[in-house]
This record gives sequence, C-alpha cells and structure tokens, in this order.
Amino acid sequence: MWRSIALALLMLTGFGAAAEAQSNKLVVVELFTSQGCSSCPPADAFLHELAARKDVLALGLHVDYWDYIGWKDTFGHTAFSERQRAYAKVGSRRSVYTPQMIVNGQQHVVGNHPKEVNALVKTHQAAPALVMVDVARKGAKLSINARAEGGGEAAVLLVRYMPKGVAQIRRGENAGKDITYANIVTEITVLQIWDMAKPLSASARVSGEDSAAILVQRRGHGPILAAARAD
Repeated sequence: MWRSIALALLMLTGFGAAAEAQSNKLVVVELFTSQGCSSCPPADAFLHELAARKDVLALGLHVDYWDYIGWKDTFGHTAFSERQRAYAKVGSRRSVYTPQMIVNGQQHVVGNHPKEVNALVKTHQAAPALVMVDVARKGAKLSINARAEGGGEAAVLLVRYMPKGVAQIRRGENAGKDITYANIVTEITVLQIWDMAKPLSASARVSGEDSAAILVQRRGHGPILAAARAD
C-alpha cells in the first residue's frame, strides 16, 4: 500500500518519476540459443549469471532452425526464430546465429562474450529512462501503468518464462549432455500497441506457474524502452 502511495506521489513530478524509473531500471538481455548448438553452453551458463541480477531481465529464447541437424530443441519455438530474424532485418543483417545476445533490443553480441555484454548493460543502466512502467500483480491479474517522455508507438509485450529447466540431450552436437537452462521463454504476446503521447493504463490475465514480465518495445522490433517483472 505504502509503495503504491509513494509511487503515485513521485509520478506527480517529472523528477520523481525519472528517479523512480532509474532506480528500478531493468536492462533486457535476450539470448537466442539452441540445444543443438555446440557453441551455446557457455552462453547458457552466462545467462544464469545474468538471471541472478536484479538490474537485468535475462531471457532465453530457444530457436528451432537447428532442429534439422539431429536434435529437436525441447524448448524451441518458431516464434522465437522469427523474432531473431526480425531483429536481423531491422539491423540490416543478412543472417542469424546462435548463441546471440541482444541488449535492450538494440546491440547484437555473441552470447559467449560476457565482458562485452556486461559493458552494454552498464551503458544502458546509465542512460536516461524515457519510459516509466509499473506492474502490479494480484492473483491472475496484472495492472500495467506507464508514461513516456515523448511520442511514437510501442508494443506492450507480455513475456512468460520458466526460471529453470533441464534438457537431457541425446543426439546432435551436444549429445550426452544434461544442460540446465535459465529463464526459458515460453510465450511472448502483444497486449496492445501504445500511443506513447498518452499515459498507459492496461491489464492482462496470467495463468499457470511461469514467471511474467512486461516489455515496452518501440514498434517494429525497435529498442526496448522499459521492462518490469510481474512479481
């Protein structure tokens, strides 16, 4: 209750809103990975480190385009392959690969290069927050409120993910390995397209045991402007 009152008071002033957003700012790191990729286990291990951080929302998106080489990824989904290809198109890249990390929907980095990823996270943390988002969960209902410094359109995304999952890989490049994965994305749903010239007040329903988060991403697979866990 008191947190809600304090947040409401802070939102009355631009300074207060900016301070609240900056102090709770999450940097989103998406790892595109595959159980059939021999280069991916080090990046999968690094994602565990990122998932343990409070200032990072680490998401593991398992692609399906390596399934043909001998092992069908048990967490893979065509939608995640398509999301990676959309990022490549926006960034004028001709191909996709694993392991790849994308930081706040912008920089593309080889997923097993921790120093480069950590440096980008630090840079994004220091940048001004242009969108302030607050998510409250009561049972199966999420209440989402946001405001932006500026206009344009953004997609409000609901992301569901499993904090941990184990795959026993019996064929392909990682045959014989049992690998534990972190923050395995199971679903990404567009809740609505938001006109950022106006404050946002929305709701969504969630079911099941998977964790949930809200992303505000500029329309067309652009930069991720804000994120919040739905605890």
